[in-house]
Amino acid sequence: MTESASVGSTIPRRTLGIALRKARENAKVTMAEAAGVIGQTVQSLRRIERGTVSTPKGKVTLLCMRYGVPDSTRAVLEELAGETRSKGWWHSYGDAVPTWFELYVALEQTADRLRTFEPWLIPGLLQDAAYMETAILAVDPDLTPEQLAARVEVRRSRQRQLTRASPQPSRLEVIIAESALRVALPEGVMRSQLRHLLRVAGLSNVSVRVLPLSVGLHRASQISGFVLLDFPLENGHRPPSTIYLESQIQGMYLDRPQDLNRYRQVWKGLDATALDQSRSAALMSRRLKELSDSEC
Repeated sequence: MTESASVGSTIPRRTLGIALRKARENAKVTMAEAAGVIGQTVQSLRRIERGTVSTPKGKVTLLCMRYGVPDSTRAVLEELAGETRSKGWWHSYGDAVPTWFELYVALEQTADRLRTFEPWLIPGLLQDAAYMETAILAVDPDLTPEQLAARVEVRRSRQRQLTRASPQPSRLEVIIAESALRVALPEGVMRSQLRHLLRVAGLSNVSVRVLPLSVGLHRASQISGFVLLDFPLENGHRPPSTIYLESQIQGMYLDRPQDLNRYRQVWKGLDATALDQSRSAALMSRRLKELSDSEC
């Protein structure tokens, strides 16, 4: 499913969605009937119950009344509805964060585990400043210096989740195709990036592994990069995992069981084929030496 990004904090949205779904099921109200109560489509109600959109307080009130939710519980859910409309830090950057990318940033910031595969790029959470500028300008070469600086700062802000004190830093597992380490870049950029990768791979919550060119075709040969996001328990329930895919104009979010199973199998294949962390670090070090020798 393709979603336009919605504002608001992810955790309140998901908590509210779980509570409303349970209340509807307990009241034995169909999704079609509940959607009619608030004048929405079934698809819109499904987004509310999944916690992917913010929900106006008035609609929460109507649903609670139809479900027979006690007044005390309804008051809590109405308060949650208000919190779902609060904005995250990324909104302060304005156009530097495309509207379609806002939802991913919210999900990324609340995930407790991220598994990423990239065939051609160093993932944004692991890019250093020089690589960021090069990658951003490759896609949008007409950016002003101010616009470029804002986009770099957004990416750097996203990276802080890997070293934050609270909540616990996310676990990031990255598999990068060796081809991403051999892309032609301006002098010094890849050397700086490789040094950064070797440093960040030393974090206890970060794993950086390389899929060597020698493996040939593999489980992800016919797909682009992806991120598999897992989320922490919320009120005793674990929100559904999400697959994120990206183009230049939109993000796509997959959470159907069959889609999740497919990408988990792809990750399993990549995990079995990629070099372990020690050998990956050795490969990156060799690549760094090659570049240092050739650029001297």
